[in-house]
Amino acid sequence: MTIMRITATICFLLASLTVTAQESIRYTGNTLVNVDYHHGQLRPVMGVHNIQIMRANREHPEQGDGMGWTYNHAPMLAYWNNRFYVEYLSDKVGESIPPGQTLLLSSDDGYQWEMPVLLFPPYKIPDGTTKEGHPGVAKDLMAVMHQRMGFYVSKSNKLLAVGYYGICLDAKDDPNDGNGIGRVVREILPDGKFGPVYFVRYNKQWNAGNTIYPFYTTSKDKAFVAACNELLATPLMMQQWNEEADRDDPLIPLQKQYKAFCYYHLPDGRVVGLWKNALTAMSKDEGRTWSTVARAPGFVNSNAKIWGQRTADGRFATVYNPSEYRWPLALSVSEDGIDYKNLLLVNGEITPMRYGGNYKSYGPQYVRGIEEGNGIPADSNLWVTYSMNKEDIWISKIPVPVTDKAPAHVNEVFPDLPATTALDKWNTYSPRWAKVSLGTTASKEQHLILEDKDPFDYAKAERLFPAAQQLDVAFTVTPAQNDHGCLQIELQDGKGIPGIRLVFDADSIFKAKAGARFKHFMKYIPDSVYNVRLSINTTNRFYTINVNGKDVLTSLLFTPVDKMERIVFRTGGPRHFPDADTPADQVYDLPKAGEQEVQTARFYIRSLKTSQR
Repeated sequence: MTIMRITATICFLLASLTVTAQESIRYTGNTLVNVDYHHGQLRPVMGVHNIQIMRANREHPEQGDGMGWTYNHAPMLAYWNNRFYVEYLSDKVGESIPPGQTLLLSSDDGYQWEMPVLLFPPYKIPDGTTKEGHPGVAKDLMAVMHQRMGFYVSKSNKLLAVGYYGICLDAKDDPNDGNGIGRVVREILPDGKFGPVYFVRYNKQWNAGNTIYPFYTTSKDKAFVAACNELLATPLMMQQWNEEADRDDPLIPLQKQYKAFCYYHLPDGRVVGLWKNALTAMSKDEGRTWSTVARAPGFVNSNAKIWGQRTADGRFATVYNPSEYRWPLALSVSEDGIDYKNLLLVNGEITPMRYGGNYKSYGPQYVRGIEEGNGIPADSNLWVTYSMNKEDIWISKIPVPVTDKAPAHVNEVFPDLPATTALDKWNTYSPRWAKVSLGTTASKEQHLILEDKDPFDYAKAERLFPAAQQLDVAFTVTPAQNDHGCLQIELQDGKGIPGIRLVFDADSIFKAKAGARFKHFMKYIPDSVYNVRLSINTTNRFYTINVNGKDVLTSLLFTPVDKMERIVFRTGGPRHFPDADTPADQVYDLPKAGEQEVQTARFYIRSLKTSQR
């Protein structure tokens, strides 16, 4: 009898484990990141375009947000009426240090963005305001903003923007402790203008009598009031309000303090919920109740946001920082929304943090995509937004379906390619002051153009090709100058390790890295065309450079690699700061953080061809 009971118990436990496994998303791949590299040594998703849409600038506000505020974070994304909208919160210098506000960016195509406009302005906290358990007392104090939800599109197609006014009595106080003022809402109109600001939900102690904005029910716009009521009646929307809301707010279905909720639906109607630290649960009733919240097996994610959604091809994607740091930004794909098997790179860059500040973390972080119901871009690709260093705002276009391998070798001549698709297979990293674009030269030919006037960042374009040990790589490049700027060309393996680095340098020398030194093999002159051909053999580590039909150098790879499978064009040198041992907090500003280079460097790429020998 005892043996039978033990056996029955074991069977029950095994069944429970099976059910638990089935009810939890999981990562079953074996790829993990190496945080000593900003890209984590991950293979990139082919064709990702990373675009900086707001570059903070304290010295020249008109070149940034118009105000010179340098803490910018927690962007949210929507696509409505054929237009992208990004809402983000902003503080003058550091996180949770008043004053705070929320701004809005918009774009027709995701590449060219309007200047930020003020969505929710700074809010004065009444003098004498206190928090239970905190010794501070508000005096001439402004609120900070903190929100985990940005947009809601109603059934009547109204676009609501939502924000939250929190209170920080000192630099270490928490704005999302349930002791803030309340949540505000306003309508974004089709012409780009805004409706009035209303409170849509108060925290305790606050009401229409002691706040400066009216309650939404006082609006004479019945359709707006109906849209707000619809929002308040949707549990999945309310779950996003959890951290800032009263700890016993009856609108919040799951009131435990799990952070930064997002969700997606499975084909069978179940809802997958995701929180920081890769916590996950499932709901069978549209978010009214949830299964046990637990870590998603196999997922690596620290105290940064994770994003999940169904993609246009019927698959699913999670986008997050798969490390204990806030780099790299990576993506994993699942066929069924449960089992995630791969881990690929979205953005593996960390620009220098130009302005220090309270709780400013390094890296591309706090990622958010377009929430269900908030629009589907016309191109059906996966778009996500995030902050870089809690300073600049970026967006990434990720092609759907997701792939990490080039199906064939490259044979691209840009003057012959359709402008609308010429860069579809290229990965680009394009800051506002170091752009990657398709444009025309003085001779009216279409070229891939890398330009750079950013002292702290660079433009980068890379192209994948099938991995090979013996290959030929040919490209045509025209430098517009030879006394400033540089263009580095690298041949890399699948982990982003370069074996060859060529440089059109600012000293007018075309050179190749050879161990710790460089070999200077020729001078170059501005506006001259250079047809470069590389014959590479990774097995014996030799390669030959031919320029305009003449062999100019035979040398060894400066780093041994087994195979090569991508070429990188970059207007600057590789970066290794920060690393795993860099202190978490940067309290200093970089010199001349808001200044451009005196002269812009430009490089024109006409063609690229690769082939296996």
